[in-house]
Amino acid sequence: MSSKIFDLIQEEADRQKYGLEMIPSENYVSEKILKANGSILTNKYSEGFPGRRYYGGNEVIDKIEVYTVNLAKKLFGVPAAFVQSYSGSPANMAVTMAVCEPGDVVMGLALSSGGHLTHGANLNFSSIFYKAVNYKVGDDWKIDFTELGALAKKHKPKLIWVGTTAYPFKLDYKKFRKIADMVGAALVADCSHITGLIISGAHESPVPYVDIITTTTHKTLRGPRGAMILVTDRGLKKDPEIKGKIERAIIPGIQGGPHNHQTAAIAIALEEASLPSFKKYGVQIAKNAAVLAKELGTVSETHLILLSLTKYGYGLGYQAQYALEEAGITVNKNTIPGEPASPFYPSGVRLGTPALTTRGMKEKDMVKIAGWIKRVLEEIRGLDLPKEQEKRKDFLKEVKIKLHQNQNLKQIKKEVAAFAGKFPVPGIG
Repeated sequence: MSSKIFDLIQEEADRQKYGLEMIPSENYVSEKILKANGSILTNKYSEGFPGRRYYGGNEVIDKIEVYTVNLAKKLFGVPAAFVQSYSGSPANMAVTMAVCEPGDVVMGLALSSGGHLTHGANLNFSSIFYKAVNYKVGDDWKIDFTELGALAKKHKPKLIWVGTTAYPFKLDYKKFRKIADMVGAALVADCSHITGLIISGAHESPVPYVDIITTTTHKTLRGPRGAMILVTDRGLKKDPEIKGKIERAIIPGIQGGPHNHQTAAIAIALEEASLPSFKKYGVQIAKNAAVLAKELGTVSETHLILLSLTKYGYGLGYQAQYALEEAGITVNKNTIPGEPASPFYPSGVRLGTPALTTRGMKEKDMVKIAGWIKRVLEEIRGLDLPKEQEKRKDFLKEVKIKLHQNQNLKQIKKEVAAFAGKFPVPGIG
């Protein structure tokens, strides 16, 4: 039997062990979650819902799904939960289908302001099959509620999304609720990034204010890749038939058989999130992010940092991501509000602290990591993106070669590896 894949898995294990994973949507799951996610439950087909399957032999699977649903309802304090969505985007699609008819207006934060593809971005289903209206952030990088309210009055959306992917500030659900009520819209919170913070009390819960919640189960929740849909008491009151609509949107609307191994792993993640230790973990994520942000000259109220690189030059997001990776630090290039360069070669990077915190790192470690990041960013000064598009491809090819050969980055990578190797990674050691 070929060992190629297992060799590559070991290679990835070494990368994770001796590097710093700082993409804010990434985390490490526990060994119990790894075990469930790789279990024999992957063998079973289970279209439908507990007690209403299309195939036989689902007695045990029904117990697993019912248990997972009950854990979710209890943890979040909601009357209904769905745990079959394969990931966040399908969950958001199911909710949109359940709430809206094709052509209805949906509102969400613009991608360029830190929103998500499924909240109304161009070329996504949410703008292909629905009329998407995007609200934005202001000069202070915070959501402009004045603009949001004016857009809602003008376009009368059926659904308003409150959720972000690159937004370092806390969300004011009360303000969203007021605007949704003003136009009669369903208010849906996509908490994928901040669910772990909500459970720990490091961020306000949307449950009292919104009708429906969607969330991935990885990121700050520290579970497997999957998603959940939660309906609040407010949501059931607004539409007593919403549960059935969501069920039909999931199957047959979007997907077939659920991933039973994923459902079981979500249950374990919810068990872990119910422990007092998880509350401490969520609070520590936010503490770490606040310190890291301050050291980098910016602010964070959540788990992530959106760092502008304009003081280092023009269009440096791609160069920064590559340079940091060469130094053993993984982040992702990202647009910043008012992006001066290009969405493809943006002016910022997005980074966060969930994975570092899982490994046991604290505030003093963030200071050290910020020092390495600042040293790396000095190495990209002068590597500004050409204004002429036709020159960019060759320029970036040369930049990658130059950074790969950079001796200062090689030295930082050695320091990072020596530091990171001292902190355990679940499933790796």
